[in-house]
Parts: sequence; structure tokens; C-alpha cells
Amino acid sequence: MFDLNQIVRPNIARLKPYSSARSEFEGEAEIFLDANENAFGSPAGPGYNRYPDPLQRELKERIAAMRNVRPENIFIGNGSDEAIDLLFRIFCEPGRDECIICPPTYGMYRVSADINDVAVKEVPLRDDFSLHAEEVLRSLGQQTKIVFVCSPNNPTGNVMDREVIMRIAQNFGGIVVVDEAYAEFAEAESLMASIASHPSIVVLRTFSKAWGMAGLRVGMAFADDAIIELMNRVKPPYNVSGIAQRAVLEALRSDKQIDQWIKQAISERERLAIELSGLAMVETVYPSDANFLLVKTSDAAGIYKELIRSGIVVRDRSRVLLCEGCLRITVGTPEENDQLLESLRSICTGISADEVLPILLGGI
Repeated sequence: MFDLNQIVRPNIARLKPYSSARSEFEGEAEIFLDANENAFGSPAGPGYNRYPDPLQRELKERIAAMRNVRPENIFIGNGSDEAIDLLFRIFCEPGRDECIICPPTYGMYRVSADINDVAVKEVPLRDDFSLHAEEVLRSLGQQTKIVFVCSPNNPTGNVMDREVIMRIAQNFGGIVVVDEAYAEFAEAESLMASIASHPSIVVLRTFSKAWGMAGLRVGMAFADDAIIELMNRVKPPYNVSGIAQRAVLEALRSDKQIDQWIKQAISERERLAIELSGLAMVETVYPSDANFLLVKTSDAAGIYKELIRSGIVVRDRSRVLLCEGCLRITVGTPEENDQLLESLRSICTGISADEVLPILLGGI
């Protein structure tokens, strides 16, 4: 059913992208007089007077070796949010086409759809937070161009059934976006291996979570060559800064450190889940395959405010569909998690936040 030429917007198919001499150039050069840069240097440091590689070739080669894919199957963007926005611009006609999201899920799918004037059709998850594949397929229309699936899901933390995702992809003529931002914290197999046989699947990944580089804003999309070519055609010419490219390349040498942090985060996630389950205010701690926990409480708004007064910020998700009464709590360091638990215990016993903070700081 999938035919890329049938779903790409005609103006995008005809688009001639901005072409810089730097992207056209192949070979060795010592003098660059093509981009009107400041040839004398930069006060920020060596090399910052030059535009970065617009196609991030070195970084893609490194990622390709890590992920066992070809560089041609990789898009690198200013966070995975850029990839989400580009997919809307490539495949959805403003004011006419639609996407499907499965709430509760990552909020940027809807925000990006609204920015691009794309209608959003909601197919809620089941009560156990699993995908309702049959309902998704029933909801498909002629103007449906993209289906978003977040796995592990944000804010529920659970991995979606691979076979269910594949069933949707096999019976839908549009793009299926599988957002794997938290995949490093889960044992489930990535959908990346399915791209070769199912060219409608786009897998999103990020360096913001397990890799600890949220401040650099570097995300990835893995997809069929033709989709990646379209994304590169539509993106701004220099969408990822030279600073970010160099920092990520350097960080990729630290994979053993990242593995250690992931193991520690998972260990702390399990400890935190056990400790939270023992608190009177907590009704349910949902199983998680991410670096956060969704926690159903007796008074989410009240607890959230008390934690804020103690200097601790969590996410109140109580107004989100199927998350009534829930807080989303990121797994912190052991010390941060201890402080969170102490604050919650104090709230349970009725001690005010003004009294909790000096206790935690050793003031009394």
C-alpha cells in the first residue's frame, strides 16, 4: 500500500533545495572563499568562523557504525522535534491533511501539527496503555498521512507491542513514526531493523536522554533513503551547529560511561518504584521502560505544589487523558531520589514544606 510518491506534497517533490558550495564541494581544500564567512577568525574560538558540515557526514558515519545502518538512512536534526516538524511539512498539506496520535503521548506531536495547520485525530490508548491497533486502522482516512507511536511512551513509560506497530504499518499507506527517545532504558528491540522491509517506518532517536546531551539539541531520524533525502532537501542548510557536531562526536567515545549511567538509572528506577509504592499518598506506580515513573496519587496537584515549595520539580500530568491523578517523576541521582522520598514522606505526615526544607538541608 505504501507509495512515497503518492503521499509526498507535490511542492516538496518539486523543491530545489538551497545548495551551498560547501555541500557541493568534494575533495581537499585549504582556502574557503565561498560562504562570505569572517576569514580572520572568531572570538569564540578556532573554527567557529566557518559554517559546519551541512550534512553532518562524520557524525553520520559514526552513528551508522554504532547502529548498523547506512549513513544514507540517517537524518540529524536540531533535536528530534525538528524531524517531527519536517515530516509534517513534507507529507501533510496544511488545512487539508491529518495525523493520528494515541494519547496520552508526547505533546509535541500535537503542537507541531497545530503549527503546520494539520488536523489531529486522537485514538486513545487502552486502559493498560497499550496501542489499540484496530481502532487506529478504523480511524484512517484518505487525508491521514502520519501515525505517531511513542515507545517507550511518554508519559506512561511502557514499550508498545512491536507486532501491533507492524500491523499498523502493513495496513497504512502513510508514514508511521516510531519515537524511541527512551529506548536505551528498555530491553525491547528497536524498530530500526524494520526500515529495510517497511519503508514507511521512521524511527526517531535522541541524544537528549540516555546520552545526557539535552543542552546540545541533537536528534536523529532513521528511515528509508528516499525519506531521508526529502528531509535533507527541506531542512535549513546548517541546521546542526559545529559545536554540537563536535561535542557529540567526542561524547560517542564514552559509550562505556553511558552504559554505566543507564544501568544506574534503571536500578534507581526500580528502587524508586518500590519506595514510592509504600507511601500512603501513592495509589499506583506504573511499570516503566524509560527513565521516569508515572505515579497515580491521591492529590497530584497538591503534592506537586508541596514539592515545588521544597525545591523539587516533577511533572503534573493529572489533566492528561488516562493520567488522572498522576505525576511523572524523572529518575534522578540516588541523592536526588532520597531527597524526593524524604519530602514525600514529610508531606504524608503533614509536615509543611517550609519545615521540610531546613530538615533536608540539616538546618535543624
